[in-house]
Amino acid sequence: MNLLSIFLQATSATPAAGGASQYSGILMMVLIFVVFYFFMIRPQAKRQKEIKKQREAMKAGDSVVTSGGIYGKVKDIKETTITVEIADNVRIKVDKNSVFATAEDIQNQAK
Repeated sequence: MNLLSIFLQATSATPAAGGASQYSGILMMVLIFVVFYFFMIRPQAKRQKEIKKQREAMKAGDSVVTSGGIYGKVKDIKETTITVEIADNVRIKVDKNSVFATAEDIQNQAK
């Protein structure tokens, strides 16, 4: 016999355990949700808040990287778009949500 069948026989043998098994299933689902919240949902929400703060604090001259992997410097910021200079006199207009501050820029702000 394997361990699972022994466990199932032991739980079905006691009549009082029938009511408790219903609550243990619900308790297990709640426990799984709590674990997901603290290890996945909450840290992601914190990261999103930090990224939003960095985008709002962005100003002309900051080094950025787009979600497509293009590095450049911010030249102009509008409500929903940012103009990024990627080379001498080469500027592109990108959506504000696709721009992230570079690691160097974050380190400079921390000092």
